Amino acid sequence: MSAPPPIGTDWPAFIRANTRLLAPPLVPEIRLHLAEESLPIWRKTEEELGAMNVPPPYWAFAWAGGQALARHLLDHPALVATRAVLDLGTGSGLTAIAAAKAGARRVLAADIDAVALQATLLNAEANASPVEATSEDLLATPFAGPWQVVLVGDLFYERPLADRVLAFIETARREGATVLVGDPQRSYFPRGRFVQVAEHRVPVTRELEDAEIKRTAVWRLAG
Repeated sequence: MSAPPPIGTDWPAFIRANTRLLAPPLVPEIRLHLAEESLPIWRKTEEELGAMNVPPPYWAFAWAGGQALARHLLDHPALVATRAVLDLGTGSGLTAIAAAKAGARRVLAADIDAVALQATLLNAEANASPVEATSEDLLATPFAGPWQVVLVGDLFYERPLADRVLAFIETARREGATVLVGDPQRSYFPRGRFVQVAEHRVPVTRELEDAEIKRTAVWRLAG
C-alpha cells in the first residue's frame, strides 16, 4: 500500500505546475497532464513529498501498454460500449478515459497511489469524460462487483504484483468479465495465459524504455 500524500499538499496544483496537457502519440484524441522529461519530475516529486518511500510518478507518463490498450478501445468501441469497466492500476487514467470515450456505461479507475488518482481526475476533466476513482487495493480481495470488462495496462513489471494481478483477473474471467491487457511483454508477463488481439509500435520516452519505439500488443485473457 502506498503512503498517503502529506496533509495540506495541493496535488492538483503540483500536477499542473510540473506537467503539460499533451496528447500521447498513439492516442491523439486524448490529452493528459504529462511530464516532458522523466528525471526532473521524479526528483521534484521526491522533494515535494519529503520521503523516499512514495511511489515514483508513473502517472506522469503514457506507458506503451496503456497507449496500445487505449487505441484498441477507441478503434473497437463495442468492446466496452454500455458496459461497466474497471481499469486496474490506472496511472494517468488513459485507458479509463478511452473506455469512457468509447461509450462505457460506468468506468472505475483504481490505483493505490493517491497522487495518480488526482492526476486521473484532472485528466478525465480535461477530456470531459465521466470517470470514477478509488484508492482501494482491489487486488487484496477476490474480484467482485458489476464489472463486465477489466482493463490492465503495463502492470506485469514486478513479480509479486504480476502474481496478484493474474490471480485477480483470472477470477474476473471465470465470473464472466472480459479481460483486456496492454503490455509489451515486460519481465513477468505470463504470455501463455493470453491471446494476442492487436499489435502496435508505440513512440515512447528513451529515458524510461531505453528505446524510441516500443513494440506492444493488446491481449485478451483466454477462457
